[in-house]
Amino acid sequence: MKKAKKTRKAPARPRAWPARETVRIARAAAEEKKAEDIVALDMRPVSSLADVFFICSAQNERQVEAIVRAIEEGLKKAGIPVLGMDGLPEGRWVVMDCGDVLIHVFLPAVRAFYSLETLWGDAPKLK
Repeated sequence: MKKAKKTRKAPARPRAWPARETVRIARAAAEEKKAEDIVALDMRPVSSLADVFFICSAQNERQVEAIVRAIEEGLKKAGIPVLGMDGLPEGRWVVMDCGDVLIHVFLPAVRAFYSLETLWGDAPKLK
């Protein structure tokens, strides 16, 4: 008798989420942790990297981590996946990949050095 082949399910792909909902959750979490200079740039007219760059600042490495963890928790509760994250061990600049939204949490000096708002100056700010 022939054994039936086991079929493997394809891994679940993250569902597409409206960028504005991701930004709304990130903003609320960042504000709760006292993030400063919060800006969301609409990147659609100027780049294919992401639909939105969400950018905020923290006064020290511990606050960077607190903001990132709060955003991560808020997104998780909403079922929005964080596809990748980089920079957390150093805590100077953390970037979170949320698909259509890239979330950047900076120390002020690092934010000024990279100046994403100037680099992407053609991108309109979201309200």
